[in-house]
Amino acid sequence: MDSMDYIHLNDMEFYGYHGALPEETKLGQRFRATVSLAVDLSIAGKTDDLSDTVNYAEVYSTCREIVEGEPLKLIETVAEKMTEAILSKFKDKVRGTRVILIKPDPPIPGHYASVSVDITRGRFA
Repeated sequence: MDSMDYIHLNDMEFYGYHGALPEETKLGQRFRATVSLAVDLSIAGKTDDLSDTVNYAEVYSTCREIVEGEPLKLIETVAEKMTEAILSKFKDKVRGTRVILIKPDPPIPGHYASVSVDITRGRFA
């Protein structure tokens, strides 16, 4: 039977310049992300060898480069770029990824905790 395990990078925080409004791309704002990776961790669990798993420091850096990189209008696009980069860069080990990208302080009137998108790509068990 094929096993499926997960690595979660929880509540990473970045500062980026994404948004449809001019002040968002000029002033920037905080973004939070949680990324889940569908990975078979059975070999790493036995060998205790980093090369048998996904280096989550590298996943963090990949996400940071995108969120703190080129400004985009939509957080949907930012999240999509994150999933594409993860699945491409770690294609030998990651079978699927889920990205929850949160904009804690969007410049829109109203009372709410945040806005977010939740994108899942690849194969999950």
